[in-house]
Amino acid sequence: MRVEDFDYALPTDLIAQEPVRPRDASRLLVLHRATGDVEHRRFRQVVEYLRPGDVAVFNDTRVIPARLAGRKAGSGGRAEALLLREREPDLWEAAVKPGRRIRNGARLVFGEGELVGDVVDTTPGGGRLIRFQATGDVGSALRRAGEIPLPPYIHRALRRPEQYQTMYARVNGSSAAPTAGLHFTPRVDKALRERGVASAWITLHIGLATFRPIRAGDVEDHDMHPEYCVVPPETVEAVRRARRAGGRVIAVGTTTARALEAAAAGGSLQPFAGETALYISPGYRFKALDGLLTNFHMPRSTLLVLLCAFAGREHVLRAYREAVERRYRFLSFGDAMLVV
Repeated sequence: MRVEDFDYALPTDLIAQEPVRPRDASRLLVLHRATGDVEHRRFRQVVEYLRPGDVAVFNDTRVIPARLAGRKAGSGGRAEALLLREREPDLWEAAVKPGRRIRNGARLVFGEGELVGDVVDTTPGGGRLIRFQATGDVGSALRRAGEIPLPPYIHRALRRPEQYQTMYARVNGSSAAPTAGLHFTPRVDKALRERGVASAWITLHIGLATFRPIRAGDVEDHDMHPEYCVVPPETVEAVRRARRAGGRVIAVGTTTARALEAAAAGGSLQPFAGETALYISPGYRFKALDGLLTNFHMPRSTLLVLLCAFAGREHVLRAYREAVERRYRFLSFGDAMLVV
């Protein structure tokens, strides 16, 4: 399929610049994938669409202050690094700007010089491996020098960094939030437990793969950047328990969906820890999930392609057009969509 098959018109004024308060007051579009029927609700009503015995699976990754603004040693030219993954102590894979001018051997200086990074290699995906040094502890220096990265379409500064964290974020390592989880509140969590819906966890540290645009003309030719994820044994058991009881597996977010499907690559869900470059496009046969809670995604993005693979391209794009007409809020701080 061509990338233009996953296009739609997104007015810029519908791109949310900050989350609603309270979080569960956001809107919820419910898409029934068997029929294409659509319902319009509030997020706190998501509980009505889950059943006793279902299991909701969440991504518990936590966003780190991964954006570092500094300068090149010697020339003093501007340099920026977005930390993606710590390969070994003090050695990070990062995306850099300006990419063509930051070559192997370059030294980057952050703050007043208390943190420096030496570019030691280039990754196959065009990133850099940077070895950091500091006058004190490197981890502490990185936290002081860095800031929480926001997607480029968000132009307002956060009032509080926690606005870009889910309420259950606990495993440091992500350069972006799993935004489907931003809608959850203690009130919704309590209502799900009272309804008999179980919770389980995966960890997928979000990096370039989630936001990297599709540059190939045919969507099948896109290559995903690998991201690290963990599907622990207790989550596998929670899914099996739900299946035995006739319950459904609801993935909270496309990152959770990808992690579960990566762990089920052999045909059944198994514990998994490692990198995944799984790319899901129409024609893919889902093995691990029955429902998907997500936000509204960019046109022509891998996230929209995954959603179309799960719910059907015609159903999804029709629902998106209706969401635009009804002025839903889109992207990271926007409204939610439940596909069941």
